[in-house]
Amino acid sequence: MIKPFTAVGLVPTIRGIRSRKDIKINLEHLKHLVKAANWLSSLSIPVRLIAIPEGALQAFNDEVLDLDHAKFAKECAIDIPGDETEELGKLAREWDCFLIAQAKARHPDWKNRFFNVGFILDPKGKVILKHYKVSPLWPVEHSVCPHDVYDWWIEKHGRNLQAFWPVVDTEIGRLGIMMANEGSYPENARALAMNGAEIVYRASYPHPGSGNDYFEIQSAARALDNNIYVIAPNVGTYYLFPEETTPIDTFGGRSYIFNYKGQKVGKLEYSGGSSYVAGVIDVEALRDHRARAKWDNWMKDLRTELYQIVYEKPIYPKNLYMKREPFKHAAYHEKITKKQIALMHERGIWKEPER
Repeated sequence: MIKPFTAVGLVPTIRGIRSRKDIKINLEHLKHLVKAANWLSSLSIPVRLIAIPEGALQAFNDEVLDLDHAKFAKECAIDIPGDETEELGKLAREWDCFLIAQAKARHPDWKNRFFNVGFILDPKGKVILKHYKVSPLWPVEHSVCPHDVYDWWIEKHGRNLQAFWPVVDTEIGRLGIMMANEGSYPENARALAMNGAEIVYRASYPHPGSGNDYFEIQSAARALDNNIYVIAPNVGTYYLFPEETTPIDTFGGRSYIFNYKGQKVGKLEYSGGSSYVAGVIDVEALRDHRARAKWDNWMKDLRTELYQIVYEKPIYPKNLYMKREPFKHAAYHEKITKKQIALMHERGIWKEPER
């Protein structure tokens, strides 16, 4: 039986990087933050899971500054496993915790490309899961995702849930990853749940979306719809470069942990600095609810033959970056966003506005 445990989601101050070596500044900060968060949170029930939000290692300068994709891949992206995951592994070993984090990372088969990768370390510091973000935050994020190289991806990894939404079975439950904008689409949480996930990481989300409740509403809904725990920490203050002195809260706080009924078991509204959110995870209670409920263990009643009709016609173009680098912001708007909106109007799914 899995005893209840505390999960901690860090809310770190982050500093944007110019090169991979700048990541060391953020790693050093995380070491101090982990110590403070774990020490205080363990005064109640022991901490077994640490979630480090998206952006905590490299920040988001590739997106904010519309940087060249290949240059960022060469100078700023990391390898997983690599030096950075080794440093995080030391924290997992020191605190005897599973650790979930994220980084823009290279893929050994794609030269001059980087993906947005979530990863999980076990308490021995070993990488036990890698998830390649399937819904980057376009129109600004430059990451390649599996759908952008779809034909190659299914040839390499297969066309199944584990190939796109991997889940790992551990001593604290079944863990999966749904980063940031992935949680904006209910299909990603459903895919993880259908692959067996019980505890799902979902971080980070920018302001004004977070301040206007998108992050909270989406995360709670994904937890409730699928009877999963969702750990949703956001990042704190953002300094554009290591030497900058101007702190900007571009993410708006609102860090949460939701249980399998969509209820908050941890919250932190504040983000103008460094902090953390903590809450108790009870996997056995989740499993009991799924096994005994008559109504609100929803997934047992999925009418899959009906829902498949919704997705019969493709919408977003696959294989977008098989033969080219990701678009810069302006080009993406012209070549993709405008065409996608036009497609929705042409199919009659959306009615065009009169003004």
